[in-house]
Amino acid sequence: MNKAFIILGGIILLVGIYVWTTYNKLISANEAIDSQWAQVETQYQRRFDLIPNLVGSVKGVMAQEQKIFGDLADARSRYANASETSQKAEAATQVEGALSRLLVIMENYPELKSSENVQTLMAQLEGTENRISVERKRYNDVVQSFNVTIKRFPANMIAHQLGYSERNYFEAETGTEKAPTVDLLQDK
Repeated sequence: MNKAFIILGGIILLVGIYVWTTYNKLISANEAIDSQWAQVETQYQRRFDLIPNLVGSVKGVMAQEQKIFGDLADARSRYANASETSQKAEAATQVEGALSRLLVIMENYPELKSSENVQTLMAQLEGTENRISVERKRYNDVVQSFNVTIKRFPANMIAHQLGYSERNYFEAETGTEKAPTVDLLQDK
């Protein structure tokens, strides 16, 4: 009688320990999913904060360079089409003014920056999308681990009693298979 009571107590103790560790494992896995989703959202926020500012910066540099080269081309054209000396002198003055602005820019920036800025923008775009992709994969990995845990026997009975259910994987929405368009010449 006493021996049966000890065996029954041992079984109850083992079941209790199993329920306790499974409960803690489910809590940890559930929190890992929430934490990983927060990382995905952090990368989304980084994208929303970074990309418009980078595009604006590149547009600004490109507009400055376009204006100077446009002024130069315009002054050169006026000089070539001028028939009178005063018109040629005025056009030459305009060329000199545009060249002096170009020289100031080249002194400040030894090489014209728009191509470098566009390359930096492209690198940042690629890096941002890679970060998002990595965080999405990590999210799906923790969801997979959680879903496997709550589906396996006997943890599935405990998970069901505690109200845990299968979590959804990140899935791309319809239409996202198309790459977003970055148009630097838009809003000119």
